[in-house]
Amino acid sequence: MAAQTEESDCAREQTKAEQDVDQVRQRAARDQQRLDSGAITSPKDLENLQHEIASLAKRQGDLEDIVLEVMERRESAQERVAELTERVGAVQGKVDDATARRDAAFEEIDGEVASVTKEREVIAAAVPADLLKLYDKLRQQQGGVGAARLYQRTCQGCRQELAITELSEIRAAAPNTVVRCENCRRILVRTAESGL
Repeated sequence: MAAQTEESDCAREQTKAEQDVDQVRQRAARDQQRLDSGAITSPKDLENLQHEIASLAKRQGDLEDIVLEVMERRESAQERVAELTERVGAVQGKVDDATARRDAAFEEIDGEVASVTKEREVIAAAVPADLLKLYDKLRQQQGGVGAARLYQRTCQGCRQELAITELSEIRAAAPNTVVRCENCRRILVRTAESGL
């Protein structure tokens, strides 16, 4: 915005300076035409007119220098605007790409959530109501994880190895008995790799 404003200001300044040069050039041309016409016969008027033409030529040169200086500044501002516009375009491209990847990831996650939710509903229908109630309560208390796998005598919820007596009790429990970790109180899921 600042670079565009600077370029716009330079454009206005250049237009004004060029108009000033044109005015001086037109006046000098009129004076020269009067001088060349021979209509002025008084030596003093002729001298004044020649002096004015010389003064206008000097003024025109000064104004043309100003126009050149403003044009250089404007060109520099235009280059800066072009560079910044290109950089903004590149950054916007990256933002658009990241947004598209994010949206695709959200879509994939939403699909997975819908699939897992359906699976959970099917499985939850086969689980006794009191066990499901306990699991949901533990999930709320334990940051979303209400059950953990017992893997090589270690609870995968809290990562604590179970005591020998606790393992003995779990080993002796019937396969459909709900067992819980003494450390984190999560429901323990027994598998062939539990180390019992």
